Amino acid sequence: MDVAYASASDIAAAVRRGDRSPVAVVDAVLDRIERRNDRLNAYAEVAADAARERAADIERAIDDGRPVGPLAGVPVALKESAASKAGLLRTMGSVPFRDTVSRTDSTVVTRLEAAGAVIVGTTNTPELDHKATTDNPLRGPTRNPFDLSRNAGGSSGGSAAAVADGLAPVAHGKDAGGSLRIPAAWSGVYAFKPTFRRVPDVTRPDGFADELGIRSTHGPITRSVRDAALVLDVIGGHHPRDPSSLPDGPASYRAAVERPIDDLTVAYTPDYGTFPVDRELQETVEDAVEAFGDAGATVEPVEVQIGYTHAELTDAWTTLVGANLAAMNEWLARHDDVDLLRDHREEMTDSLVALLESGTRTTATEYLHHHVVRTAVHDAIEDVFEEYDLLVSPTVCHPPVENATEGSTLGPAEIDGEPVDPRIGWCPTFLLNFTGHPAASVPAGTVGEGLPVGLQIAGPRFADTQVIAASAAFERVRPWADRYRTETAARI
Repeated sequence: MDVAYASASDIAAAVRRGDRSPVAVVDAVLDRIERRNDRLNAYAEVAADAARERAADIERAIDDGRPVGPLAGVPVALKESAASKAGLLRTMGSVPFRDTVSRTDSTVVTRLEAAGAVIVGTTNTPELDHKATTDNPLRGPTRNPFDLSRNAGGSSGGSAAAVADGLAPVAHGKDAGGSLRIPAAWSGVYAFKPTFRRVPDVTRPDGFADELGIRSTHGPITRSVRDAALVLDVIGGHHPRDPSSLPDGPASYRAAVERPIDDLTVAYTPDYGTFPVDRELQETVEDAVEAFGDAGATVEPVEVQIGYTHAELTDAWTTLVGANLAAMNEWLARHDDVDLLRDHREEMTDSLVALLESGTRTTATEYLHHHVVRTAVHDAIEDVFEEYDLLVSPTVCHPPVENATEGSTLGPAEIDGEPVDPRIGWCPTFLLNFTGHPAASVPAGTVGEGLPVGLQIAGPRFADTQVIAASAAFERVRPWADRYRTETAARI
């Protein structure tokens, strides 16, 4: 078994059978990280000693005949800014937090480890997750495994790059505007954003933080749909300490992988009626959409009528995020005597400073008025789902951009001559965070000199298994697994 490109499902099965030592699996992944991460910059911190100890514990359990769980011995990378693991740093890519260490484990970490997973480290993110590219002044950019001069996407960019380059079979991410799907699209991997709070998130001091803001969601990044379903079976399910947590979901996401889709109707939008899209990228996605018809589904173009321009939609997202960041900063100033704008302005990237400053000027009424925009998005998407089972589109509107320096990498400032907000205005993914619908990004092909392109698959709320089934059907018709060996191996 070549651990670098082995699936999590195969690793776990081999470990449970005793055919593969979990210690050997972890050693192989750690060795690959040591050889390749310096240039890729996917990991923020590598927990080598703790991972080896954990793998040895799992091996002893197997030798003793004790159960080890569905993720037995599977190395998993955590998005550093979004999941805490006691004893590991939680810097959020920001110089002011460079020495912050987590004291407890996040719920998602507890569930992963209870299922036998081995946390091998944490992955790089943009500073305070404020943009859709992964670059920060503390660690620099995460490079795209398909072209090291370009960015891996964000904000779960380190996680996506690690999975694409064989530095972990599974990585965790969290998605507040596309942070799972955007880097998956740019890095050529699969990501799944569940229905809001299908995967619980026990946040404190504010347990209701996402209810009135952007609906952020934990989810997996993998190289196959089956592996994502395996992880969702582990991390999903109700949690009483999360006031927004949904009741337990489907009995098995993995069962949905084999479901045919010849009874489904698929709507295709190239732009959600308002986003400019790179021409070559759109052509690649339109070709990929034909895979659903090849799998037996009915595919039709559709006009999504939101009633707002892409600039107005982006402004709503940035306003909500800026206000949330400003509220966090005010909490820090009150309780820890740390004011990022007052004490650390020069240490932060200009784009984050601008977002924090705009957040301080946002009134409560302005904040709530943006929920009218969210409502319009929700209604427009629900209009589609009244007639169709799925809504597919480009995941993002532009191919991977070149990396900058000192944490300043941003997305494109214009597409086809039309200005877009370089922080996230080229990412219609955030529309599904306004609404909480489940959505995935599948590798749809490449543009230019082999740069990955993603196709987004969205479904009605609670129809997570439907999105999984469609993703798996797409993967059967347009398999992408061999691309990692042929495209990424020669680049590092």
